[in-house]
Amino acid sequence: MAYPIEHKLVIGIASSALFDLTESHKIYLEGGAEEYRKYQEQHIDVILGKGVAFPFIRRFLNINKHYAQSAPVEVVLMSRNSPETGLRVMNSIAHYGLDISRACFVTGKSPYNYLPAFNTSLFLSANEEDVRNALEANYPAGLVLPSRTEDDDDEELRVAFDFDGVIADDESETVFKRNNDVDEFHAHERERVAIPHQPGPLADLFQKLSLMQRLEERAQRRDPSYKRILRIAIITARSAPSHERVVTTLKSWGVSANETFFLGGMEKARVLGIFKPHIFFDDQLSHLKSAGGNIPMVHVPFGIANRVPRPE
Repeated sequence: MAYPIEHKLVIGIASSALFDLTESHKIYLEGGAEEYRKYQEQHIDVILGKGVAFPFIRRFLNINKHYAQSAPVEVVLMSRNSPETGLRVMNSIAHYGLDISRACFVTGKSPYNYLPAFNTSLFLSANEEDVRNALEANYPAGLVLPSRTEDDDDEELRVAFDFDGVIADDESETVFKRNNDVDEFHAHERERVAIPHQPGPLADLFQKLSLMQRLEERAQRRDPSYKRILRIAIITARSAPSHERVVTTLKSWGVSANETFFLGGMEKARVLGIFKPHIFFDDQLSHLKSAGGNIPMVHVPFGIANRVPRPE
């Protein structure tokens, strides 16, 4: 019997993140909701192209193939469409063989209010307003940025996270932003080296993925030929001595990453180009770039780095 949804790692995804809706969105902007409806109905059997998050979602769902009895992960479609206009999306999901059966259609509204109903640890969308509203409501969310979609036959899932403002809260980032003083930042971290950070917006996602890694470790101990399917990396601009508090925080949560990089301000693209994640989460747009623009990037517009200055 499959696990109830409250015991699963659930990702909510908008059709704008899963598929390439460039043409559909253009129709909506130029002709409005009614022209959009007609367009989708006329093209209901035309399969949508793969979107930025497609390679990540496909591999994420493949986790269930390795744990068929429990099916520990699930993806729920969270859509602004009506059920009628959403049929093309569901047809495309079926065409690609994605095991997505649950959906939320809210007909022109933002679906973020329903994230807790589906026990989501992440909401992915290309709609910035929806993502910001979700984060304001303390729900985990990320904005998928445009990039070239590349999906090969490799089944390994590689996920990369920034630390501050993503896995952890923005306490330390706030200290740095106050005066842009690296020495002040390091002093703050040395004083609090034994105090774990509070969780950030994607802490739950990171912790649950880390739990799956432990399951893979057990599987490999039972069967040395078992091939792992999940790799997690932390890629942070921190460097020594502020690296210690990262270790303290992860240890207190009982989690870890396969690979951790303390770059000391070095361009993250240099590491991303080698690790080649299927998705990378960062709270700062300036870090979300890669050589060739072919790594799926997700902006987490959380905390001090993303506050819009108020006019005086």
